[in-house]
Amino acid sequence: MDINLERKIKINGIKNGLLLGIVYSVIEIFYFYYITKMAGSAFMLISGRVVFPLLLPILAVIYFCLNSRKKIGGFWTFKQATTGIFIMLCVAYIVYTLGVSLLFNRVIEPNNIQKTEAAIVSKKTVIMKQSGAKQKDIDAAIADTKKDFGDDKPASLFYIIFENAMAILFLFVFAILFASMIRNAEYVSVTEQANSRPN
Repeated sequence: MDINLERKIKINGIKNGLLLGIVYSVIEIFYFYYITKMAGSAFMLISGRVVFPLLLPILAVIYFCLNSRKKIGGFWTFKQATTGIFIMLCVAYIVYTLGVSLLFNRVIEPNNIQKTEAAIVSKKTVIMKQSGAKQKDIDAAIADTKKDFGDDKPASLFYIIFENAMAILFLFVFAILFASMIRNAEYVSVTEQANSRPN
């Protein structure tokens, strides 16, 4: 095992995790203002809920995964990929938690959940009325929207610990999936051939 290479993988994971966390935080903050200020049609609402919370973050993760592999020479094993990606995702999660969950949600926009819910309900009502929907259908859609946001009650300490533990477990599974997709097949095959040769 190359100790310097392993160390480089971990350092790159930390650096790219910081950048990924910043990128994801910016996406999340922009998404809030997109929903509350910009989205004015059904297409914008639906596409926004796909592009910002899902598509852009996944593309960002893929980019930084490939960037991490490139910085160590373009080749890494499954174990090395899992280690680097997991560290990157954990650091990004910490940055996101500090930047969005604590700073933005509690200091800059403490009522962002209520504002987002109100904006979606208002815009969905206008869009459905313009399309000629019946009032009972509008009421049902509003009820579903409010159900999606759930109760805005302070979380207990146990729930916070459990939620973060589940998030770390999810990140580990996510790291394994990405590592299996972007590991180097050529590198693996060469290594296996070398190990299978008779002494």
